[in-house]
Amino acid sequence: MERILDNIRNPEDLRKLELEQLPALAQEIRQEIINTVSKTGGHLASSLGAVELTLALHYTFNTPTDCLLWDVGHQVYTHKILTGRLERFSTLRQLGGLSGFPNKDESPYDLVTCGHASTSVSTALGLAIARDLKKEAHKIAVIIGDAALAGGMAFEALNQAGHLKKDLIIILNDNELSISPTIGALSRYLNRILTNPAYNRIRRDVEGVLKRIPRFGFRAYRAARRLEEGLKNLLVPGMLFEELGFRYFGPIDGHNIAQLVRTFQNLKSLNEPILIHVVTKKGKGYRFAEERPGDFHGTGPFNIETGEKAVTVKDGRKTFTEAFGEKMVELANRDERIIGITAAMIDGTGMGRFASDFPDRFFDVGISEEHAVTFAAGVCLKGFRPFVAVYSTFLQRGYDQIIHDVCLQNLPVVFCIDRAGVVGEDGPTHQGLFDIAYLRHIPNLVVMAPQDPDELASMLEFALRYKGPVAIRYPKGSAISHKSQATSQSIQLGKAEVVKEGGDLAILALGSMVDIAIETEGILSQKYGLNCQIVNARFARPLDDQLIGRAASVIKKIVTLEEGVLDGGFGSAVLEFIEQGNFKDVRVKRIGFPSLFLEHGRRNEIFAKYNMTPEAISNCVMNDLMDKKPVTSNQ
Repeated sequence: MERILDNIRNPEDLRKLELEQLPALAQEIRQEIINTVSKTGGHLASSLGAVELTLALHYTFNTPTDCLLWDVGHQVYTHKILTGRLERFSTLRQLGGLSGFPNKDESPYDLVTCGHASTSVSTALGLAIARDLKKEAHKIAVIIGDAALAGGMAFEALNQAGHLKKDLIIILNDNELSISPTIGALSRYLNRILTNPAYNRIRRDVEGVLKRIPRFGFRAYRAARRLEEGLKNLLVPGMLFEELGFRYFGPIDGHNIAQLVRTFQNLKSLNEPILIHVVTKKGKGYRFAEERPGDFHGTGPFNIETGEKAVTVKDGRKTFTEAFGEKMVELANRDERIIGITAAMIDGTGMGRFASDFPDRFFDVGISEEHAVTFAAGVCLKGFRPFVAVYSTFLQRGYDQIIHDVCLQNLPVVFCIDRAGVVGEDGPTHQGLFDIAYLRHIPNLVVMAPQDPDELASMLEFALRYKGPVAIRYPKGSAISHKSQATSQSIQLGKAEVVKEGGDLAILALGSMVDIAIETEGILSQKYGLNCQIVNARFARPLDDQLIGRAASVIKKIVTLEEGVLDGGFGSAVLEFIEQGNFKDVRVKRIGFPSLFLEHGRRNEIFAKYNMTPEAISNCVMNDLMDKKPVTSNQ
């Protein structure tokens, strides 16, 4: 039997359907999402919760002339399916396939490429200003979740938008609250009145008449507004938005398509800032996602029938994140000064057990990275030792606070930077490739990277002892342990570790690249007969000047390896040191990632594409630094 969905190539086709057909279409889309994400992984719960809302928006608004802006964007799978990408939907998050987030290079329906929270209202207000200056008349609607709306940037934008009284629609997709039967019924009745076009025409006319009454007009107008606001305040939680200058409507059942369409149709003619509060359920329509929305927020492949994640081969190695979580609990048991802080990433950063064991010393500040950094500085001022667990891509949002509130004060805040380097399927908005470059030049800040989870634990011990700010970056996943001699006492400020001695070439590897350096050395030794020194650099700032100076003076040929962008990275720091030291006849080859926004794909695929495998690095070394030929021609 042919699906309705198979005939939807764009929103124009959607708008040809009868309203009564949309619930069936919603079920078809929901099943398409479940089937695809069960194979590719992705953001399932949030996308399932936004199916009916997305259908109603494209059904009501004239997209893409009317603009839809999705905050964060992990709920856009229905949007992608409805906007001409159904045939490619099976390539979701795969190298060369569809992005898991809005991507302006994919479709004219994706106005911006995004993946971070709380940015949409600011963008939308800019669009509204530009629209009005150009005397255009299209509508602009923002879809923002309850968590993202709590971000400071969103409130800054709401404040200005309400002040300017621009024609802007904010749709609050609230998937945490529920509508109780009594309040919900009253609220629905009230909103039927408040959204009715006739009511709003009369309201505008009455306001105009009241304002023209001599002496008492504005007083009467304010009294009428207070009466309406007082009634709404009894029944709906919208007074905050009213005070910010928005007309508030809701809460509305986000899975009732007819009610959504009716509301949007009634309100899209209002030329003022309005906020529509829509309540949805994460994981709607898939039992396991409804019961465990956290597990299915961002999921790998899974079995649809059981909800169990696909079995992966376990290598017995501990991940960096697991090692971090375990060490934090150990340290906190020994030292009551330790405070744990994260920004809406408790489980992702490995802080779950810490939060459970030390509830009085753990703080999830929500999607507020700027606040997290300065909050950490505040507790430091009273002698506590805060550890801020954050993804590399999200720490970018607190850059000024790192400089002004932590490093300028030389406060011992420890930044535990997870997902540093190539993250993979989440793509350019989430790759953590810039942190070395944006951190290593900041005065007072020590920047470290462990080669394996055991060394991470030792670096956390070092950071606790150290009297200034420290940043420790580590990648997603794990690494092979090479029996480093790292202990809490052996980690000394700015001191690297020589993993293997050699005289033909010095390979200086930072963090996760030590493993690749060892494999590369094996190829260079076996295939080309080179005797390479391998150095686990440990520090991007400060460098081990003595060790690098000896390599520059004696070996003369140096390769730097880093899982980050080359511009301003670890290799650049080594070059700067050699230039400042006036070493003669030294050749340096920096190997890392180009300064690009790397696409989505599996981690190993990204490494291969950008020639960051041991084989590719070996070829690069021989082509750019060495003159030797292979020892044997058949290898």
